Amino acid sequence: MGIPTVVDRLVQQAILQVLEPLFDPTFSDSSYGFRPGRSAHDALRQAREYVSEGHQIVVDLDLEKFFDRVNHDVTMSRLARRIGDKRLLGIIRRFLQAGMLANGVHVERQEGTPQGGPLSPLISNLLLDDLDKELERRGHRFCRYADDCNIYVRSQAAGERVMTSVTAFLEGELRLRVNRQKSAVAPVGERKFLGYRLSNTGSLGIAPESLARMKDRLRQIMRRNRGTSLEKMIAQVSAFTTGWVTYFRHARASSVLRDLDGWVRRKLRCARLKQCKRTMAVATFLRKCGVPEWRAWRLALSGKGWWRMAGSPQAAEAMTIAWLDQQGLVSLAKHHAALNIAGNRRGT
Repeated sequence: MGIPTVVDRLVQQAILQVLEPLFDPTFSDSSYGFRPGRSAHDALRQAREYVSEGHQIVVDLDLEKFFDRVNHDVTMSRLARRIGDKRLLGIIRRFLQAGMLANGVHVERQEGTPQGGPLSPLISNLLLDDLDKELERRGHRFCRYADDCNIYVRSQAAGERVMTSVTAFLEGELRLRVNRQKSAVAPVGERKFLGYRLSNTGSLGIAPESLARMKDRLRQIMRRNRGTSLEKMIAQVSAFTTGWVTYFRHARASSVLRDLDGWVRRKLRCARLKQCKRTMAVATFLRKCGVPEWRAWRLALSGKGWWRMAGSPQAAEAMTIAWLDQQGLVSLAKHHAALNIAGNRRGT
């Protein structure tokens, strides 16, 4: 990530506002990233159509460190095709070649376009538009979101041929590097696209990798030793999960989200019990929350670890689902269902 100075950002934004209306209409209909009026969900909708039509093998291309590997000469040649003003071309090249401060040390840039600059998304789309046009010329069905490109074919053999030829095009014509370890030709159900996983019927689910990253993030928020109040912790959890579920609203994931709800509630109960620290405080807290005295003491004196205590009937009785809702916890499953109902009413 490279963050331009305020003046550079202002100049880049001014250039973007002039060039984007000229360039964007010429880009491929199968390109969805960093474009006005297009989103990741639009790309997924198109991918579902391809899969439903029977193109159930995907050529999943991973460009190795794309933004760091952009060749300046190739990029400038593409810009020169459309821009006649040499002064403007000179300014853009200077932006591409501008050095960076990394850990206080100035680093020269020989290749790449810094993520974080207003012009970088447009430049990346301009460079990869050559890939889009080549795929269209060959008659392929594909979806590209920034540097994430999936090509849909009917057979494994066809996919292998496409992978070989497209890799040669990217590395020969655009001087980009394909990550052969992360790229693959496989049935759509074995790969992910924009965090989702497509089934052979075209339905969407949440990719296991996305679930794992989500749970890792929640573990950071709900760490027992953070020294944060439960109310603040719940607010942070709800803010994160609301946005996350909104993005994955098109996935069929009711049972997965119900399981996640249960896991989140147990994590929060665990954090609250840990805040009690001592046996007396645990018993007192449980009693205040309505647990009979003898049952509260039975748990407090059980010698169980905090996680096991959080899964006990006493913890669930003290910190009920309704009680957590009152503290501001948003249910993933309920929020997902509400979004689907609203979407069905709008017909989306």
